[in-house]
Amino acid sequence: MDKLYLENEYVVYKRNVCKVKEIKNNKINGNDYYTLIPIDDESLTINVPVDNKMGYLRGVMTKDDATNLINDIPNIEPVKDINDKYIERTYKDLLSSGTKEDLVKIIKTTYLRNDDRLKSNKKISEKDSNYFSQAEKYLYNEISVALGMSFDETKNYVIKKVEELIK
Repeated sequence: MDKLYLENEYVVYKRNVCKVKEIKNNKINGNDYYTLIPIDDESLTINVPVDNKMGYLRGVMTKDDATNLINDIPNIEPVKDINDKYIERTYKDLLSSGTKEDLVKIIKTTYLRNDDRLKSNKKISEKDSNYFSQAEKYLYNEISVALGMSFDETKNYVIKKVEELIK
């Protein structure tokens, strides 16, 4: 059976960037499994069938994809006319969509909402802060692998590039 991903290759499982540690055969059912290690929690291992019938496994974006996404960030609109009552549902829907553009929407929306709160001398929203952190983690982890940078280098690079693009 041909393997789609190789050992030491990076993949995205659900929304987490992982490294393929090994490919094993389950002697009981005869199926092959990837053993994945999330890049931000190396104490965790995830076993995923190689056949990926559930569709939770995909390759990491390419360097070109990352560059194109970063260049497109100024054109991605934050969520407009948000009803505070439904904001969490909106964030969950965007998070579960699986698109990087929706992660950017969450980052922009939560940033703007918390910025408005701070300007009004109000406390920042814990909900917004939590979704901001989650979206940043998923987005920057994948971009960092595509660009061969650390998480912090990636975050600083993206912010700098976007600031240059909007000037």
